[in-house]
Amino acid sequence: MSFLNLLKGGTIVFPLALAATAAMVFISEGSYRQSIGTLAGLDAMAQARTRVQDLQRSVLDAESSQRGYLLIGRDEYLQPYTQALDEVALQLDALGAYYAVDPESAAVLAKLRAAIETKLSELALTIRLHDEGRRDASARIALSDIGREQMVAIRTLSAGLLEHESRRFAAGRADLYATLSLARIGVAGLSAASLLALFFYLRQTAALRSQQLELRRSVQAERDRLEAEVGQRTAQLTDLTRHLLTAREDERNRLARDLHDELGALLTSAKLDAARVRSRLAGSAPEALERLGHLVETLNSSIALGRRIIEDLRPSTLSNLGLVATLNILAGEFAERSGIEVHCALAPVDLAASAELVVYRVVQEAITNISKYAAASQVWLGMESVDGQVQVTVRDDGAGFDTTPATRSAYGLIGMRFRAEAEGGSLDVVSAPGQGCLIRMRLPPAARAPA
Repeated sequence: MSFLNLLKGGTIVFPLALAATAAMVFISEGSYRQSIGTLAGLDAMAQARTRVQDLQRSVLDAESSQRGYLLIGRDEYLQPYTQALDEVALQLDALGAYYAVDPESAAVLAKLRAAIETKLSELALTIRLHDEGRRDASARIALSDIGREQMVAIRTLSAGLLEHESRRFAAGRADLYATLSLARIGVAGLSAASLLALFFYLRQTAALRSQQLELRRSVQAERDRLEAEVGQRTAQLTDLTRHLLTAREDERNRLARDLHDELGALLTSAKLDAARVRSRLAGSAPEALERLGHLVETLNSSIALGRRIIEDLRPSTLSNLGLVATLNILAGEFAERSGIEVHCALAPVDLAASAELVVYRVVQEAITNISKYAAASQVWLGMESVDGQVQVTVRDDGAGFDTTPATRSAYGLIGMRFRAEAEGGSLDVVSAPGQGCLIRMRLPPAARAPA
């Protein structure tokens, strides 16, 4: 696999970028340190040139001050001379420290130092002779060629040092330019490599983003398909639940009719026959009369049991007396049977017949669960219209339960919820251990026929 293919594949893009960055930092830091060193050397060279020039000027200042003093004779003309001597000493010491590592330049500086010392000694001698009153001797020395020869030597040696520093300065500047050029080339090359790596990285990123987008679209399409399928299955299950509930209620109605029409008629007929036989045996066969009396009581109990079963299968009060009266009767029978106090707050509502039956069955299931599991002492049953919907609530002060885990005992609640959803409503359960239970069902009101 070629290097270009590796770049296109993105396998070394990141390592290449890291290597390029590290190399750029290395080159930049190396160039910076080398440039700093070169600039420091150039600065030292410039200072050395300046000191040599200052040294030459200080000697000239001393000579000028000496001549002015010899001509005028006033002490103030010696002040520049004295100052020049101090400056010459400082400049020679500084140059001596600078040229300590350069034997060739140090030798030239030694010659320059000797020439300067000779020149200064000549100046000091003329001033001393002048102060002693030997002005003619002082003038002869000042007008001699000794001082001129020393100044020529000083200028020549200073010019040599200046020329030497100029060559070194030019070489240092060339090194600085070379360093900067090398750093420029290195940075440019590494920048080009970084740009190349960045190009392939962006290309790879765009390809990955395109793949992710395509994958996201595919996943979203599959999710939409599954959601549509789930929605379809849910609708089918809802329809099936509604059908099963309707079929169950129809079967209950059929059983109730059969029990009422056939079993009820048979029990009533048997009761009438027993009564006739008992009337004919009046005054005779006491044992038979006792047996017939027991039979009549049994038939009455059977007829009452049949009526209760029929009422459970199909609450006749729902169609005859309405939902509110039916729920009050249901609550009263539950309170009498269980010993639990029931508080009813039932307002008339407008519901379809199928929805009224759902309310009755949900309340019936709820109070049955309360009597079995809740260990409650009070139950509150409510029905009212809230926000355009019919709200039915069943609340108890019993043990409560955790609604999070799904248990087998929750199947009754699931059935209640299916009943509510089959009528286009909803059912919520709010409970916690030790805090009782609240069942809240909401159903849409009955559709009104257009006027």
